[in-house]
Amino acid sequence: MSPRRPAVNAELRRRSRERLLSATVELVAERGYEATTLGDIADRSGSARGLISYYFPGKRHLLQSAVHRLMHLRIEEALNCEPAPQGPRAGDEQLARAIDAVLGIAVDQPVLMRAHMAGLLQQEGFVHCVEQQRLGTLLRGALVAHGSPAPEADYPILRALLMGAVVAVLLPGAALPAARLRAELFDRYRLDWERGFPPAPEPDPGPEGPLRHAAG
Repeated sequence: MSPRRPAVNAELRRRSRERLLSATVELVAERGYEATTLGDIADRSGSARGLISYYFPGKRHLLQSAVHRLMHLRIEEALNCEPAPQGPRAGDEQLARAIDAVLGIAVDQPVLMRAHMAGLLQQEGFVHCVEQQRLGTLLRGALVAHGSPAPEADYPILRALLMGAVVAVLLPGAALPAARLRAELFDRYRLDWERGFPPAPEPDPGPEGPLRHAAG
């Protein structure tokens, strides 16, 4: 049997790595970070336990890479959603969709994102990985389309604002509504509320609704 070509080996490694990342997202979302072991991740992905160490220095690095990949895929999906952004304000639409995608993950995956944000404050800090680079490329592209004259300088600001918004959505006991944070971000970048994927308005309880609730 002839040996596999390098391109075939590279593709197998890519698929194996992505299975580990997908399994990490699933398990941490289901069980939390501490309750998820590297053995669990290996079993869920159908990989050997030693393969994780081959690709990732540790569990925190694996989790950050997995979340960065999830964010990259969600933003990419949002940007490619029909109807495609077009016209002179297409850049506004791209940035709005990117912001909505990140806020959407915070709302949909609170357990996962709390673990991710907590990990950023650990000793390992912010992990620079392939997935993070892809995420950064998408966000820089949205800034360029939006008209940023200095995307390299503006990107860290956008990243910090998004991280802050995610923390604010998830903060136990002091969480802010995602819609309120969206409004602040959209105001910061001069985006119309109708851009992106605006949340459905909350139902109006009527003039007597709050009074009835207060009265018990």
